[in-house]
Amino acid sequence: MSTSANGSATAGIEALSASRPTEVNRLERVVIRFAGDSGDGMQLTGDRFTSEAAAFGNDLATLPNFPAEIRAPQGTIPGVSSFQVHFADYDILTPGDRPDVLVAMNPAALKANIDDVPQGGTVIVNTDEFGKRNLAKVDYESNPLEDDSLSAFEVHEVAMSTLTQGALADTGLGKKDAERCKNMFALGLLSWMYHRPTEGTEAYLREKFAKKPDVAEANVLAFRAGWYYGETTEAFGTTFEIAPAKLPPGTYRQITGNTALAYGIVASGQQAKLPVLLGTYPITPASDVLHELSKHKNFGITSFQAEDEIAGIGAALGAAYGGALGVTSTSGPGIALKAETVGLGVMTELPLVVIDVQRGGPSTGLPTKTEQADLLQAYFGRNGESPVPIVAPATPADCFDIAIEATRIALKYRTPVLLLSDGAVANGSEPWLIPDASTLPDLSVEFATEPNAPDESGEHWPYQRDPETLAREWALPGTAGLQHRIGGLEKAEGKGNISYDPDNHDKMVRLRQAKVDGVDVPDVEVDDPNGNARVLVLGWGSTYGPIGAAARRVRAKGMPIAQAHLRHLNPLPANLGEVLDAYDHVIVPEMNLGQLSLLLRAKYLTDIQSYNKVAGLPFKAEELEGVFTDTIREVGTA
Repeated sequence: MSTSANGSATAGIEALSASRPTEVNRLERVVIRFAGDSGDGMQLTGDRFTSEAAAFGNDLATLPNFPAEIRAPQGTIPGVSSFQVHFADYDILTPGDRPDVLVAMNPAALKANIDDVPQGGTVIVNTDEFGKRNLAKVDYESNPLEDDSLSAFEVHEVAMSTLTQGALADTGLGKKDAERCKNMFALGLLSWMYHRPTEGTEAYLREKFAKKPDVAEANVLAFRAGWYYGETTEAFGTTFEIAPAKLPPGTYRQITGNTALAYGIVASGQQAKLPVLLGTYPITPASDVLHELSKHKNFGITSFQAEDEIAGIGAALGAAYGGALGVTSTSGPGIALKAETVGLGVMTELPLVVIDVQRGGPSTGLPTKTEQADLLQAYFGRNGESPVPIVAPATPADCFDIAIEATRIALKYRTPVLLLSDGAVANGSEPWLIPDASTLPDLSVEFATEPNAPDESGEHWPYQRDPETLAREWALPGTAGLQHRIGGLEKAEGKGNISYDPDNHDKMVRLRQAKVDGVDVPDVEVDDPNGNARVLVLGWGSTYGPIGAAARRVRAKGMPIAQAHLRHLNPLPANLGEVLDAYDHVIVPEMNLGQLSLLLRAKYLTDIQSYNKVAGLPFKAEELEGVFTDTIREVGTA
């Protein structure tokens, strides 16, 4: 049955569907993965489903997965784009290990993802794409929908393209344009299956395509057609309900890590009462920080898209010299280019926030995949002794707080700060409890107004230091009587004159190191419910979720395990050495070849079991569960 442009045919479908009884299965959680060609709109589909789950009140976590090629050959595995969403009626920590439901829009999407679906899982396929040509593109010798190779799954064959075209037959859209709406048909079907709200999606589509109302209505009709198909077909006899989660009271919104970083920078500028300049150059997966900050000029944000990475950070450091909050954002390759200017920030002792959204490397590497392999670069990737504080968010929502923390350190200690996010955190999303602005820390700074020379010269000495923080005064250029000299050449302590004196250089190097070592960092907290664990798992960055989920599974088996997580990586928490010594065995999972493990072994002379993965994908809770379980058993018999 086709649906007219004004929706007049929907009444009959509603009447028909209302009479068909459907079994409702109540679940605690479900993981759904939408997969298709890069042009099939899977990211939009997943994002809209996520938004409606958030509006319904579920806890959730997502994992978008993009192809690296801008225009991979259509219908091929390199061109597959997917979006996984895990939503539940309790607090969850990861996007899920395996999808309970896979929506595959073509053979490539099916082949790329079917191995992740557990036996008995649900597979919904767009049968219109399973022709000989598309099957051959991914080396299917026979049609998997016909050869029993999917017998282990509950398969639903839906002619999504045909049904979408039929639903839009009266709209006047051409066949090709109508078929582009099939992702909304899939979204409507899944929204029906899981009792998701629909009003928000329809309003979103009308707003998104406000300048093309015919396209907006076509997408709305395709969305409704998917919903009504679920209601009317005999193929789906069961729907599913996941109740809202019991989260702490407050106002929530769905947020991605990059958006949270941008909001954290906006809030930092407001709390510091400083204008903000983002000097940057677009790079995956950090570009969304630029996109979001460019929308907030009304909060004193200036976003400057430079001609390259070096110019971007140069502008940010120049803004800091002029009295603004300087920020730059990039990924690993950009950090390499920005290294010299970060060193200049160390030497000039100016506040600067450097955001590194890590991706797979080296070189161009895996632009759309996640990794944690920039830690040693953040520590040591500059010439000379050039220490900088390093912080890392644990979750997408935590990106807001970590941006404020990075700004606090940069302003208080007059230093560049490296903020290490990564692709999993940046692109993932979760509910964010919007904070009360009155609870945010005061980041305001005082600029020098009077000459500070300890003698009677009346001069201003730029490297006079606060005795507690060792931070130098911040004097705005042009302030009467505060003429001073800073720059990349070594300066004499106090006066700031160029100095090649060996003893002075030794003193200045040690002072800059002592300043970073003295950054106030909270003690690391250990989650050890019964206090009798012999094995500690220590993580940083986006490993927080998989480690936490795996620890829950291990404890559910009655096996004790302790967990701790680092948000401050340089300096490390003062009590970390004691924590490491308190356990017989320490496991450090990382998406690299053991960089934090290397640092911990060197600093604390502690034996570390490094568990590493560099596949461009986050850890799965089930794989970490196995590692933790095996280790506990080995330690128990030692």
